[in-house]
Amino acid sequence: MGLKDILLTLDVEAGSSRRLAYAAELARMHEARLTGLFVVEPLNLSAYFSPAISGYIAADAMAEIERQHRAAAAAGAKKAETAFRDTCSRAGITGEWRLADGDTSEMGVLSARYADLAITGQVDPENPPPGSASRLPEQLALASGRPVLVFPYAGKFDTVGRRVLVAWSRTRESARAVNDAMPILKRAEKVSVLSINPEQGGGIPGADIALHLAHHGVKAEATSTVAKDIDVGNTLLSRAADFGSDLIVMGCYGHSRARELMLGGATREILRHMTAPVLMSH
Repeated sequence: MGLKDILLTLDVEAGSSRRLAYAAELARMHEARLTGLFVVEPLNLSAYFSPAISGYIAADAMAEIERQHRAAAAAGAKKAETAFRDTCSRAGITGEWRLADGDTSEMGVLSARYADLAITGQVDPENPPPGSASRLPEQLALASGRPVLVFPYAGKFDTVGRRVLVAWSRTRESARAVNDAMPILKRAEKVSVLSINPEQGGGIPGADIALHLAHHGVKAEATSTVAKDIDVGNTLLSRAADFGSDLIVMGCYGHSRARELMLGGATREILRHMTAPVLMSH
């Protein structure tokens, strides 16, 4: 399956422009349509006032804060829209601009279900955005049913997808991630399949999936490592740095239950400390 519909979430953060440049180039390579999504989330005014504040003072102040919030959101959306349309025009691709009001995660998940790939940004753990935007990467990965490419909130990435590290663990999620990433893997210059703490026996760890990739024209080499002293997430990031990887492909582990979001340890570690873009599937 190729990439024909790509969703890109945009915001006012600096990393948004880096995601836009890559998404446009990816859409150009695959002759895909690129949809830019900007969500204006209602302001949680209860965070500004305590019940002790008198009603008429609170009402006046709340109205002014809401007005300022709307004005800032409109300015941010207009700037993002201009950059999106200009980038699509320069790249010669079909672009659709989508401005939505509501819950950021819900709007993102809904839009992602009509795309082949969703591209979003890592949440800055030291300065998370307000509202549900702080949960957007996790919600996209776990609830959209689509692969999600997450860009680190900081850093410059001259290339993405030329040297790919595939985290392989013989699970459903890993198999899904490899399949979802196939359009990108086919264009990679080098693909390394890494098994961390593999099960004993059964031949060379990762050899079977490397052979499967070869059948799709992907040249991949299988490697493994045993890391008992550090967690899987940090091991994966360390090996990605060793390999000079500009993209990590991995399965996303976890489940959502009521309002609680539970992520696997490796997934949580990667989302918090990623040093390269990560494509994950659940």
